[in-house]
Amino acid sequence: MSNHKKTLYKSGTYWLYGIHAVSAVLHNPRRHIHRFLVSRNSVEKLSGELLKIAKKPPEIVDVQAISKLLPEDAVHQGIAVEVSPLSQISIEEWLIANPQKIPLLLLDQVTDPHNVGAILRSAAAFNAGAVILTKDHAPPESAVMAKSASGALELVPMITVTNLVQTMETLKKHGYWCIGLDGEAKETIAQAKLGNDSALVLGAEGKGLRRLTAEHCDRIVRLPISPRMESLNVSNAAAVALYEMSRK
Repeated sequence: MSNHKKTLYKSGTYWLYGIHAVSAVLHNPRRHIHRFLVSRNSVEKLSGELLKIAKKPPEIVDVQAISKLLPEDAVHQGIAVEVSPLSQISIEEWLIANPQKIPLLLLDQVTDPHNVGAILRSAAAFNAGAVILTKDHAPPESAVMAKSASGALELVPMITVTNLVQTMETLKKHGYWCIGLDGEAKETIAQAKLGNDSALVLGAEGKGLRRLTAEHCDRIVRLPISPRMESLNVSNAAAVALYEMSRK
């Protein structure tokens, strides 16, 4: 059985594990928790606050019982929760709920859940408003993504859209500037002096921005990295770009 099948069931639920991920889940009122498992050795390590906010009391089990439910290499620290994926809102609903401009991230067919999770973590660290992904060619919410996000999956909304270009046009109508990130751009992100009305568009691992996506960006900028390296991993590029934007 593959790791994906082992953590995501036909009912649509999946297992999240580890102290950071589970703590974030328990603090998130939007999460529907089906089961909450804690090993006999780990129950004493949990804070009283976590046990108080849990929507259901934990099942105290042997650590092997938790390990059997998870991938072989899962570092679960004796704690796991079975959850439903978070309910999503549309980009239009998000814009209505957030009339003030907040930087956004748009991912153009970024498929690696580790990268998406790391991008969510950076988005939370630098107060980005949401991460927008395409319905196709994007990973589903999963334990791998949550682990890489280190709790940010519960903090930063993920918005799935059918057409990225149409979404960019919607954002423009609401006063956003769509800024593509491309290593071949002439203008650096520092020179662009981007503000909170920026929607940063990041391309897929290796491929970069698709042609049509790039054509609908208002500006294309680059990170001024050393010529010794051709490019950065997309999640690293997102972190550096968000930091630069936050300085302004």
